[in-house]
Amino acid sequence: MESIKHYLQFVRPYWKMILGTLVIGIIKFGIPLVLPLLLKYVIDDLIIAETLSKEEKISQLIWIMAGAFILFTIVRGPIEYYRQFFAQWIGNKVLYDIRERLFSHLQKLSLRYYNNNKAGEIISRVINDVEQTKNFVMTGLMNLWLDFVTLVIAIGLMMFYLDFSLTLVAIAVFPLYAFSVKYFYQRLRFLTRKRSQALAEMQGHLHERVQGMSVVRSFALEEHEQKHFSKQNNQFLQKALDHTKWNAKTYTVVNTITDIAPLLVISYGGYQAILGNITPGDLAAFLFYVERIYGPLRRLVNSSTTLTQAVASMDRVYELFQEKYDIQEHPGAKKVSRVKGEILFHNVTFSYDQDREAVLKNIQLEIKSGETIALVGMSGGGKSSLISLIPRFYDVTAGSILLDGMDIKEYNIHSLRDQIGMVLQDNILFSDSVKENILMGNPQATDEEVIAAAQAANAHEFIMELSSGYDTPIGERGVKLSGGQKQRVAIARVFLKNPAILILDEATSALDLESEKMIQESIERLAQNRTTIIVAHRLSTITHADRIIVIENGQIVEEGSHLELLEQQGSYARLYEIQWKE
Repeated sequence: MESIKHYLQFVRPYWKMILGTLVIGIIKFGIPLVLPLLLKYVIDDLIIAETLSKEEKISQLIWIMAGAFILFTIVRGPIEYYRQFFAQWIGNKVLYDIRERLFSHLQKLSLRYYNNNKAGEIISRVINDVEQTKNFVMTGLMNLWLDFVTLVIAIGLMMFYLDFSLTLVAIAVFPLYAFSVKYFYQRLRFLTRKRSQALAEMQGHLHERVQGMSVVRSFALEEHEQKHFSKQNNQFLQKALDHTKWNAKTYTVVNTITDIAPLLVISYGGYQAILGNITPGDLAAFLFYVERIYGPLRRLVNSSTTLTQAVASMDRVYELFQEKYDIQEHPGAKKVSRVKGEILFHNVTFSYDQDREAVLKNIQLEIKSGETIALVGMSGGGKSSLISLIPRFYDVTAGSILLDGMDIKEYNIHSLRDQIGMVLQDNILFSDSVKENILMGNPQATDEEVIAAAQAANAHEFIMELSSGYDTPIGERGVKLSGGQKQRVAIARVFLKNPAILILDEATSALDLESEKMIQESIERLAQNRTTIIVAHRLSTITHADRIIVIENGQIVEEGSHLELLEQQGSYARLYEIQWKE
């Protein structure tokens, strides 16, 4: 029920539209209920009646059928159109609102959530599960009520009017419907969730393999991966078949129950007609109404399976909405347009999970405004973890980080991150144009500012050589660009952002010497008059740093300039000697 209550929050803004659609729907479903009475009139009052002449019968038949044609062709058409249009509009608008809110929610979740969940599974919830919930609006909030009203009108106002005892016979199987719904509902909901989870897992697996297709081919793993995918695909198939079997049982039982009612009506109604208690027109109209009753009733019962699937998807969407924000913004958080860039790590300890060993332990580090420092050390020492704390991708486990003398938790998260520019070893570029990727640094920038940023990043020349210049699409994750070109685009967007704090995480380690030299020039230009933190594996790129911090096993073990650390003959000197020999 919690997931339904949560879902109704998205439906509530459209309740007037839903109410109007229901009124139109009642008219739309009510018009066909005239047909049985029309049939009764034609049979009893025109065909069988002996008080009228043939000419009078034909005249009345023409007039009444002309009215019926107008009702069913001219009046009902627009009603049918607007009922369908408004119902679909409401359903799609609700899904639009949910996806908007979900995407906003996803952007607020910490990187810990994305590290623990596959991208494909997340996408499955946002796309597939949200789409499935549309049936709750279309069926649960509209069709279900329309069918219910149709039943009430058909039974209460017309069938009891025709014959009370025959009505009781017609609805005698109603309790069987109630039993079937109760029996099948819980199991079907469980199987639906299992199928959705299996689909999400398969999509997550497929998403990873598509992204890593170059690895699959380089290791000639096509056959191995085909078997792996077949296993995932088969798991989904089994869950889908389990769901299909149970769904088929539901439909079989419902349709069997439905077929019993007309047989009972024909048997009892025929007996009453033979005795002369009802007219042939009454029996014909009654059989017509039986179909009009059991059509909506069949849809009502079958809609329970549709609603079960919708609610199961709702549960999965609700679970995603319930994911907690690891990074919380304090009430009254301060917005800032520009900071000096003084950073203080005060006894900072950090662990990715509570039950795991801390990757940073009692870090005490002060970085002055405009200073360039470098973090070095063996892989896994905690360098990347340390810099990820500054923009609050994660929060410290203990201690605090101060920016310009104020705890970074007291800053508005957006304005804090707006002060920081990051260039990583593997920068993510999107499958837009070069220009759009650079504009991510400042979406309001002019074309002239974009070109100036590209020039500062030594990227303008190669961009102009592309097929469409700045408007050239670069493919997913920038696959159409070389490693050095991607880095220069990433640096260009940081130039455009113009942050007070610059963080470089292994920005040149994976590049050839020519690309490294060109990028190193642009980085030195970018680092001017900014607080700069460099995480480097190649020590030759950070000898110019004001200070070099050596981190081992999550702790600072050495600190000083390049020459000072060489003189100490410690960890840094050993690392430098190894690389110098190489």
